[in-house]
Amino acid sequence: MWLASGNAAEELIELLNSAEADGLSPSRYPLRKLEKAVRSARSGDARGIKRADAMLSEAFVSYVRDLKRAPSAGMIWVDRELAPTPPSARALLDSAAAAPSLAAYVENMGWMNPYYAQLRWAIADRTYSSEDQRRLLVLNLERARALPGGRGRYILVNAAAQRLEMYQGGQVVDSMKVVVGKPKYPTPMMAGLVRFASLNPYWYVPPDLAAERIAPNVVKQGLKYLNRQGYEVVDDFVEHPKIVDPSIIDWKAVADGSFNVLIRQRPGKYNAMGRMKFMFPNEQGIYLHDTPEKELLSEASRLFSGGCVRLEDAPRLGQWLFGRPLDPEGAATEQQVPLPKPVPVYITYLTAVPNGSSVAYFEDVYGRDAGRLASR
Repeated sequence: MWLASGNAAEELIELLNSAEADGLSPSRYPLRKLEKAVRSARSGDARGIKRADAMLSEAFVSYVRDLKRAPSAGMIWVDRELAPTPPSARALLDSAAAAPSLAAYVENMGWMNPYYAQLRWAIADRTYSSEDQRRLLVLNLERARALPGGRGRYILVNAAAQRLEMYQGGQVVDSMKVVVGKPKYPTPMMAGLVRFASLNPYWYVPPDLAAERIAPNVVKQGLKYLNRQGYEVVDDFVEHPKIVDPSIIDWKAVADGSFNVLIRQRPGKYNAMGRMKFMFPNEQGIYLHDTPEKELLSEASRLFSGGCVRLEDAPRLGQWLFGRPLDPEGAATEQQVPLPKPVPVYITYLTAVPNGSSVAYFEDVYGRDAGRLASR
């Protein structure tokens, strides 16, 4: 396999030689023996070719399995099956053998996320301009290790860049701007399976946002503000809650944080969820959703949400996910549309992103880089 595929053997040996860029020691792999076996095989000896091929396959499997061990990158694995796990030797070798060009597959690290390979080569080729920049690349490489490789279908949200990308067949097929959490309410790094869309959704307002965004307006404008914006006070966040009379609430106490209140917002033009939301159920209450505040998407820095991800074009994402337009049937609320095959979504925080032959750097808006680098 290796000797019959151009310079695939040499590409693999180069990868192993520079394994320090991955945080691995090149001494883990029998590099001198591999180089000697490849030189011998290039002479055309059939037994030597077979032996070198077996040695290269063994080293390849060992290296990829080392890379695929779950990194400590700060990800919350909502669905544990999305966490990287070392694949079987057979699966790895079958994928490599199926590549149109084994040499290109190795050079581009086709088993890893495209971001990983490009960041990794930036480290290995020393394209950084300072030690601080090198450390930042290493930190982002750890985060990229947690992302999927291969040719699967998934959504990738980079909170640092405030962008969403749709992947299929190993490449980006569409992308859009997003709004993510304010520094006060940072969007977490997490991975889960989008299982359904909800059309005509309610917005269930977290108590801290009720105090920050809603109660001060009620104090200033009176209860008419609630009715105009479609807000209801409820006794619980369940499907059929009891509606509470808002006149009995001490709204000043809500505004100063001394009293919590549960509020939901009815579907409509003011609803913060817009027309639809995409759910990967999680304890953090994070999801992807439409937004009526389209003007925020024109901002250079889009840090305005309470943690959820607001989409530039939710219907376009829905079309890609479901293969058809998502339209509600009438005015009923919270119309669930199951996704026949759940699609992974990865929310990450890449402050160093490959950009052609260079690397683009983004502001550390949540202070995560500073915290991690200071602890090393």
